[in-house]
Parts: sequence; structure tokens; C-alpha cells
Amino acid sequence: MKKGLKRSLTLLAAVTLAFGIAGCAGGSNSGNTSTGNETGANNAAETKGNGEKTKLVYWTYQRHDAEYIKAKIDEFNSTNQDNIEVEMTMMAENYPQSLDLAFASDQAPDVFAAQRPNEFYAKGYFEPLNDYMTDDLKAKFEGFILEGGNQFDGNIISLPNVGNTIRLVYNVDMFEKAGLQPPKSLDEMVAAAKKITEIGKADGIYGWSLPYKSPSSALGRSAEKIAEMNGFHRSGFDFKTAKYDFTGWKPIIEAFRQMSADGSVLPGSEALDMDPMRAQFAEGKIGMYISYSTEPGVYNTQFPAKIRWDATLVPTIDGGEPQGAVDPAAITWLSMSSESKNKEAAWKFMTYMYQDEVLRGYHEAGLGISVLPHVLEGAKEPSVPGIKSFLPTKYDAAWPIAPSGVTPEGKTWHEEFVKYILVGGDLDQVISDLNASYNAALDKAVADGKVKVTADPSFDPKALQK
Repeated sequence: MKKGLKRSLTLLAAVTLAFGIAGCAGGSNSGNTSTGNETGANNAAETKGNGEKTKLVYWTYQRHDAEYIKAKIDEFNSTNQDNIEVEMTMMAENYPQSLDLAFASDQAPDVFAAQRPNEFYAKGYFEPLNDYMTDDLKAKFEGFILEGGNQFDGNIISLPNVGNTIRLVYNVDMFEKAGLQPPKSLDEMVAAAKKITEIGKADGIYGWSLPYKSPSSALGRSAEKIAEMNGFHRSGFDFKTAKYDFTGWKPIIEAFRQMSADGSVLPGSEALDMDPMRAQFAEGKIGMYISYSTEPGVYNTQFPAKIRWDATLVPTIDGGEPQGAVDPAAITWLSMSSESKNKEAAWKFMTYMYQDEVLRGYHEAGLGISVLPHVLEGAKEPSVPGIKSFLPTKYDAAWPIAPSGVTPEGKTWHEEFVKYILVGGDLDQVISDLNASYNAALDKAVADGKVKVTADPSFDPKALQK
């Protein structure tokens, strides 16, 4: 079996590397490339002997930071005193499947960008970092080691680099033309979308859009974040009762439905992915939407904006003081493979990449927003135009980790809510059914020993604000 898997992995590496070369030539956003010696997914076994270097293989799925990371790897390779050489391989959309195949065929990378941490921890892919970390390093990341996020059963599997702040992105030109200020409440958001549509519809301009083609993408970047700002966890899990309860989401979903019913949503949004929607915003066809701190980079390079745009905090339900905070999900970055034959060398490389200077440079280059105090201290404002509005505030803070692996029968809450937003129906019944299905799935997961939950009646989401 492993012999067949090894042949499959070799073929996979050859195919993805070929796509990577073609992608780079054409400016594509997908594909695989490598730096250093072009060995693709070669086994990372120790190669020392006869004066040869200890070679490490690092896998990542992130393309946007490739130039910066490659420069840092080159710097490490030329300056480390331990004769270590790191090769970076950039994978495409099949990253999780590629990792599965690599581990199954004894060709796992030494270091890799963490993804699906709970799933890959269960598969045994991660080397626990606890014994490698110094007390100083543990102190720096205090508050960012979260059980169920980057720690499982007390085993630390990764440390964060940056997070993604979330903001309401708006067309300054259209807001000024309509005489509007950025909305602070849901009612203001609905009214602004309607007014922008009224004055812009003749020119194909609508007040609101989301990539509704993917319910999880659409609501994951919007309704979830409004919920967190108002004190409800993005998963629907209530830490006070240790049960799922979407009741508090009702005004949020109603507001989204109202914009759809008003005709304020860009036609075709139900079939749009995120990038085509961004292209429409860059052309000035959308008044506002909600998304991540990656947007400044998008509108400076990928889709140069033909309009003036800015961003602001997502609204609260009534326009009042936020009762929670939006989680920037600063949880994982680099992980060490449990199968690495060069663990000490791998840790030396990881320690280098987690240096304050490297992380601070990453933040200052606008490649991601750091939420780590020791990195932000003394950091310059990122150089990407438009990034200032995405810089962390006290309303950007980590939440506890909700139970993972809770899979309800039927449709997910993302799917049910998007259906209601676009079509309508009985929202009270939708919420009641979701509460029932998610709690039934939770009860089953607990009974099967897959999940442990404990109610915390004293939990205060507003206390998350720093």
C-alpha cells in the first residue's frame, strides 16, 4: 500500500509543481511552487553526512506572503550556524489532502502551515511544542494558547502569527452622494443599503452584497462577526449554558433578509464567489459589505479600486456599546511534523520564524494584522493603503473555543439562514429547528466521548475587550 501511495505522491508533486510554474508565469492565485532545491514533496529524512546540510521541508498553502517568507528562509539558510537548509513548497487548494497523502507515505514535511488543527491532531500529525518552548516564549504567547484551537489535551501544536480583523467595508463616494455616515446599528445599515440602491440603481449600483454562493463564506465573514460584537459566539454556542442557542441572532438575520426584500442586494449575489464580488465593489457597484483585513491588499493589487473606499467597525444591533468582541482567530501558523526526523533542526527554524523582528516585519508589510502585544509594541503602521481602519482595537479579541466536531443532521445554520435571507420564511421556526438539531448533535458528541462541555454561568463576553 505504501509503495502505491508513494508513487501517487510523486505524481501529485510533479503535477502540482507544474501547475505552480504555470501559475506564477500567468499571475494565478493557485498552484504550487518551491524554493531552494526543487525536490517537491521529497522525504525530509536527515541528509547530513560527508559535509552535507540537514535539509528541512516546509509546506504552506499561503501565496500572498510568499515573497516575504522566501526572503526570510533565504536569510535563515545563509546565516544559521547549524548547517540547516530549508526548502519551501507552496501547495494549492488540495493542501489537506496532500498532507494526508504525505503522512500516509512517510513523506511528511518537517514543518507545515497548520490547518484543520482538531482533525490533524486526531490523526497524529503534530509534534507537541511544550518541551521545546522556553518560559520566555510561553510568556509572550500567554493568552493566545487556546485549548481546542492550538492546544489539545494540553499539547501545544502551533503558535499564532497574525489574525484577521473584520470590518464593514464601504464605498465612500456613494455614502457621500447619499449623505450617509457609516452605519452603527442594524437599522442604519438596512436604511443605508436602501438609500444607496435608490440613487444608484440606474447605474447598476446596489447598497449591499455578500458571496451568497457559499453560505459559510458569506455569513462567516459577516453575520458571525456581528453576532460576536453583540456578545454571541460565532458558532451559536452559549458558554453560559453549554448549549447552542441562535435566538439572539434573530435581529441580525432579519436585517440581512430586509436588505434582500428591499431589493438592496446586488443582483446575482446568490451565485457570486468572493473575488467576483470584490471586482464589482472595486468598480463601484456595491455600497458596502463585511470582510477581512485582507481587503486593503486586494484593492491595491488584485482589483485596483476605481472608487474611494474605507472601513469601520461592524454595527451593533441597536447602535450602542458592543457587548462582545470580534475574534481575529489568531491561533495557528507553523507546526512541526510528528514524523520529522530532524525535530531539533525544525524547532530552530520555527524559533527563527517566530522572532519578534520577523513577525513585526510581516505585520508592517501589511501581509496580516498582528494581535500579539509583543509584536505590536514599536511596530510601524503597515504600509498598505487602507489598512489603518483594520488595525486592532479593544473590540478585536479572542473568544474561548467552542466544541468542534458537532455535526447536526440536515443543513447547517449557514445554509438555513442564507435560505431565509434570500427567500424568506418563518425565522422563529428556523431558529427553533437549528437549536434542536445542533443540541441533539452536541448531546450525541458528548455521549460518544468526542466532546466535553461545561457550563460557565459567569461567562461575560464584554470582559473579552482589552
